[in-house]
Order: sequence, then C-alpha cells, then structure tokens
Amino acid sequence: MKLLIIRHGDPDYIADSLTEKGWREAKYLSERLAKMDIKEFYVSPLGRAKDTASLTLKEMGRKAVECEWLREFAPRIDRPDRKEKSIAWDWLPQDWTREERFYRYDAWYEQEAMKSGKVRQEYEWVTKNLDRVLAGHGYVREGRCYRAERPNRDTIVMFCHFGVGCVLLGHLLGISPMVLWHGFCAAPSSVASLVTEERRRGTANFRMGSYGDISHLYMHEEEPSFSARFCETYDDEKERHD
Repeated sequence: MKLLIIRHGDPDYIADSLTEKGWREAKYLSERLAKMDIKEFYVSPLGRAKDTASLTLKEMGRKAVECEWLREFAPRIDRPDRKEKSIAWDWLPQDWTREERFYRYDAWYEQEAMKSGKVRQEYEWVTKNLDRVLAGHGYVREGRCYRAERPNRDTIVMFCHFGVGCVLLGHLLGISPMVLWHGFCAAPSSVASLVTEERRRGTANFRMGSYGDISHLYMHEEEPSFSARFCETYDDEKERHD
C-alpha cells in the first residue's frame, strides 16, 4: 500500500484558506494527483487543507473523508523562552536540543512542558486514529510493524498540516516527532510518500520514499513558499525569525 501525506498550500492563516500563491500550488498538485489511481482521500477539517484538497477532488470527481484528528497538532505548552503558551512543536534549537528525551521515540512527550500540555494524550489520539484507518485498508498495527491482513497496492492520500504530518511520520517510522519538526522542512503543497514493504509474508513496514516533494511546482516554474522555514541568516530582516 502507498500512503501520501500532503501539506496544505501556501496558507492565509487569518482566513484559514489559501493565498493566491497557495491556490496555484493546489492547482498544480491536482494535475499531479489526477493522473494517479487513488483508493481513498482523507482531509483535515481546517479550511486551508480542505481548500487544497478541493481542486484535486473536483478534478477527479471524488469526495474525501473529513477527519478531526488530521487537524493541525493542537496542544499548547509553556515554552522556556516565552511567557505566553505556544504550539508544542515550535522550540528554539538551543532549548530543545539540550533535552535528551526529545530524541527518543518513546520518551519525547515525558518532558515537563509536554506533560503539562497533555501532549501525549493528543499524540495517542492522532496515532490511534491513523492506525484505525490503516486497519480499514488491511494493515493492522502489531508492536511497531503492521500485520498485512489484506496486502494490497492501493494508494491513499491525506491532506493535512506540517505539525500533524510529522506526528504521523514519527509513528510510522519510529522517530521522535521533535526530530522531524525541527529537522525536516515540508513546503506548502509538498508530498511525503510512503510504501509498505512485506519482506516476510504477513508482516509489513512503512518506508518513506520521498519527503517534501514539490516537483509539481518545479514543473510550472513556481517557487516554493518560504512559509515552511525560518531565516537562513539572522541578519536577513525580510525572512521570519520566530
């Protein structure tokens, strides 16, 4: 089975929709996806993800299953350098890298700020729902692998967000989401592609073939949005610092 995890297009966060650039990105993405044989679509309830999906669904005459758990990863925490609460997955490098637990798949949510923000509960809610969907497509979680009850070559697509996308990938690949949140960059409308490998009958594992794929933008000479990143050098006043 193939799984595509797609970040929404360039966002207009205030309107919870897409910018003009984001709509172009969604259009180019739809042209790419329309050429594929896709079994099922799943989408976040937030506007920017639904708008991104809408052009593909219209092009293909399809509908998507709306999933509350695909919304952006929601917990708020007390970040060490801030007085107000902030999203759980945005830390300064000099703070999070000092915490050894953040590098561990089974301990990152035990850090004090994460515990007070009930991050583990949200993580388990998201991952259990992901596993429920995968089980419906024939792959049942057993430990850190999947039992291939109905092995297949179907493709399923999830339109969601950067933060929750890293949670999904961390669960499937056995990696702490903190490492993915801070070490990986998914530009708007980018695609992460995973495929199952069944090296012994009945036992499957997900393997990532690509991450942050924006080839559909390059085909149209569309520059990727900078909204996925922070400033490359501190003295650049035009790029965001925080």
